Amino acid sequence: MFDGILKEMRDKVRERKYVMSIHGEEEMNNDCLSIYDVERGILTGKIVERQKDKVSAEWKYRITGQTVDGKEVEVIAKLSPTGKLVIITVYAL
Repeated sequence: MFDGILKEMRDKVRERKYVMSIHGEEEMNNDCLSIYDVERGILTGKIVERQKDKVSAEWKYRITGQTVDGKEVEVIAKLSPTGKLVIITVYAL
């Protein structure tokens, strides 16, 4: 259903055109995940839900994928008006 969005997100990861929020970085560290786990989660994952941000009214997406070592990870991300992928948060499942 969101194949085009997921392709665009994956392209941003491959081109290194993404930013990690401070909250996302804290959660990544709390779950002992690396940026490679986040990248792989997006590259191997699927969008499981689209949500509308209450503050900005932008669409954000829940992506479930795999870490480098094959564990499950969930990434919440959105495409920003500046053309970058914004990783809002990430956590191990």
